[in-house]
Amino acid sequence: MRPLPSRLLAVTDRHGQSRPLADRVQAVLDGSARWVWFRDRDLEPEARRQLGTDVAARTRAAGAFLTVGGDVALARALGADGVHLGGGSGPAAIAAARNAVGPGALIGVSAHAPAEVEAAARAGADYVTLSPIYLTASKPGYGPALGPEGIAAARRTGLPVVALGGITVDRIPACRDAGAAGVAVMGGLMRAADPAVVARAFLAAWAE
Repeated sequence: MRPLPSRLLAVTDRHGQSRPLADRVQAVLDGSARWVWFRDRDLEPEARRQLGTDVAARTRAAGAFLTVGGDVALARALGADGVHLGGGSGPAAIAAARNAVGPGALIGVSAHAPAEVEAAARAGADYVTLSPIYLTASKPGYGPALGPEGIAAARRTGLPVVALGGITVDRIPACRDAGAAGVAVMGGLMRAADPAVVARAFLAAWAE
């Protein structure tokens, strides 16, 4: 089983921000975050590539790990360290992503139930994001919330589970104690007044 790059996975979202996304990613990196998931999949391909190039440069300069969501060709073009695939991705999709990005690539899959985590483990994923652990403002009505119990059930597969959805600093201990390998945070970082301070708070809460 491969170790994850960090206990904190910062998920990008350029919406609802007063600062350019790359600057916000830089602030998160300044706060000691070392794993960035470049998402923003609603952009046109060329615009996404341009934005991804900037995010990749910032991430690389910080010595951090870059995962690209959903687009294997873009991940390869950006020199990313990993790819995050959609739910239900099978062995062929995972193997193709690994072959494209490189044998050392970290391949993640989205999951929304323990059974989906089991399927991802059988398919050869390196980790899953499991969501929503808590109800989340970014996707209202998206659920039901799995809670720490969902993490515990999914963790029995042996695959590293990254908790996603409604994660706040005060919820870190419950996720960690339930067996999460880490947490993924989007809105809590991307829309924070000071992303660097918030990133440090998440990491400190995990360490406690």
